[in-house]
Amino acid sequence: MAPRSIWNGTIAFAGVFVPVKVHSAVDDKTVHFHEVHVDDGARIEHKRICPKEDREVPYKEIVKGYEVSEGKFVVLEKEELDAAAGSGSRLVEIEEFVCAADIDPVMFDKTYYLGTQDSGKDAYRLLFEALSRTDRVGIGRWVFHNREYLVAVRALESVLALHTMRFADELVPVKDLDIPSPSRKPSKKELDMAGKLVESLAGSFDPSAFEDEYRERLLDYIKAKSKGKLDSLPQPTEARDPEDLMAALEASLNA
Repeated sequence: MAPRSIWNGTIAFAGVFVPVKVHSAVDDKTVHFHEVHVDDGARIEHKRICPKEDREVPYKEIVKGYEVSEGKFVVLEKEELDAAAGSGSRLVEIEEFVCAADIDPVMFDKTYYLGTQDSGKDAYRLLFEALSRTDRVGIGRWVFHNREYLVAVRALESVLALHTMRFADELVPVKDLDIPSPSRKPSKKELDMAGKLVESLAGSFDPSAFEDEYRERLLDYIKAKSKGKLDSLPQPTEARDPEDLMAALEASLNA
C-alpha cells in the first residue's frame, strides 16, 4: 500500500498552479523506548491533570493557550489558528528561484516528496523540467501544523522534493558561541600532511555505503539481553588528544 499524503495543496509560481500531495521522504528507524516501572515492569502512563481541580482532563476539554503573562493565557480555537495562516494554508507560493549551491546546508530541516494530483500532471511536469534544466530551487513559504516554514522546492531524481528550512533568525550566530580560538596556526608541514590525509580518504559519496551501526549494535544487545546471553557490558572506545600532532598525522598516513 502506498503511503498516504500528509498534506494536499498547491505550488504556485508566475501564475502557474501545480496541485500537489506531500509525502514524507523519511522512514524513521530510531530505536524507541517506553518508560517502565523498575519494580514490576508495568508501562508508565502519562495523564493530563488539571492542577486547580486535581483531576484528569479528557482530551476534548483541552485547547491551546498562549501565555501572555504569568498564569494568564489567551485561548485559541482551531479555526482561529487556521485563519492566521490566511491563503497560505493550502498554497505554497514560490517567491524566487535561486541556485542550489547558494543555500547553506545549515538552513535545511526535513525533506518531503511532492506527488501530483490528477488535475495537475502537466503543470507538475512543467515545473519539474524547468527546475531540472536551470538547476534552480524555488523558495517559498509553507504553513503546516500551525507553523510557517521557509521551503525549497527542487527536482530530485524523477519527482519534486520540498525541503523545510530554518528562518535566518532561528540560526545561532557563530559569534555568540563560547568557542576558544586556536592557540596557534598550523605549520605548513602540518597542513601539507593533513591535505594528503584528506586526499587519501577522498571518494564519491554513496549514501547506501553508510548504515546506522549504533542502532544495529543496540538491537543486537537488546536481543541478547532478552535471552540472558550477556556476560559483560561492551566497553566504549576512548578518544584521546594526540600529544604530538605531527606524529599522529604520520601514523594516519602510514596506516
